[in-house]
Amino acid sequence: MTWALVIRSLFRHPVRTALVVLGIAVAAALLLDMVMLSGGMERSFSRMLLSRGFQIRLSPRGTLPFDTEATIPGITPLLGRLHQDPDIAAAGPVVAASLHARVRDSLVTFVGYGIDPSSQGLYEVRSGDNLSSTDTTGLLISTPVAERTGWTIGDSVTLLGRLDPQSARAGIERTLVVRGVVRWLYDARGQRSLGANFRVVQRLGPFPDRDVASMVMIKVKTDLAVDRVAARIRSQHPGVEVNSVATLVRQFRARLVYFHQLSLILATISLVVGVLLVGTILTIAVNERAGEFAVLRAIGLRRARIVGLVMAEGAVLTAVGSVLGTGLGLVTARFLDRILTSFPGLPAAISFFVPAPDTTALAAIVILVAGVSAAAYPAYLAARAPIAQTLRADAE
Repeated sequence: MTWALVIRSLFRHPVRTALVVLGIAVAAALLLDMVMLSGGMERSFSRMLLSRGFQIRLSPRGTLPFDTEATIPGITPLLGRLHQDPDIAAAGPVVAASLHARVRDSLVTFVGYGIDPSSQGLYEVRSGDNLSSTDTTGLLISTPVAERTGWTIGDSVTLLGRLDPQSARAGIERTLVVRGVVRWLYDARGQRSLGANFRVVQRLGPFPDRDVASMVMIKVKTDLAVDRVAARIRSQHPGVEVNSVATLVRQFRARLVYFHQLSLILATISLVVGVLLVGTILTIAVNERAGEFAVLRAIGLRRARIVGLVMAEGAVLTAVGSVLGTGLGLVTARFLDRILTSFPGLPAAISFFVPAPDTTALAAIVILVAGVSAAAYPAYLAARAPIAQTLRADAE
């Protein structure tokens, strides 16, 4: 009987009910988007860092990886000591430098990565072949490089290093052969990046001390040993900055305080809007149906049933609005993510809105609880109204 009365009462004013459901859907969509925004970048950042299984990054003291042009000196003995650690499965050095090439009539600048192909966590091969550890003549290019230059697998390419800014003359040249097209995991959208053997880029780069690296990526054999290995490296090599993925995520989160605050404010606004919407509409409906509730009370319906009836109306409105809002939120999140991730300098793998079953369920539960709670006051009014006075007023 209760649910039949609920459905019948909601369909008395179909336009008003539809507008309320639409309003709740918008509030639910905003809440879902803000919940995804509050933790989406952290999840995508952590997923990006762990995509190749490397849990620790070493960088120059006082910096984050690739935050500055500083380098780690004495990389060869450092790698030798790291490879002797029984808990370390792999240690891959990376050196970055600006490299150049003449393409038709233009001088094109690239981001050049020097990598050890046997211990790398920077790229995924899309086509062609990977480099071997002994391949000092191979070159890996990204899709934006191929599109800009027209280079294809098998082409011989002359790279220029240590370019004089005034005369545009190269201090060193090296001819390499394109082995494959890769996706660089940390590149920004459209970034033109290429990679070669670690020692090759060392020689091409502007490094007074050639035995340097921009970063070292470390893969630990078990996740349980990550903190232990990080602490051991810090004590043995005080000249380098040691960051586990968990540490990098915490530092990344500190830089995203603005997004957390924004998401909290907008999520709160969406909840307040939902509560006010449900509370106001149900209060109006209760006042309109005061005589009906008085009659139900007069024929023996208990106050608890009246409260349940009004609360059920709030639950139905909120549940339908939450379902619609979830779909609307996922669609708008995809659209907003395309806008925000178009900012220059952001890695292409980063997303602001990352949908997950737990965040979707959390947003739906929160808006449902808020909507049902908003029905408490109208339900109180319906249950506590005096029967005789209400029937007399309704008859007049």
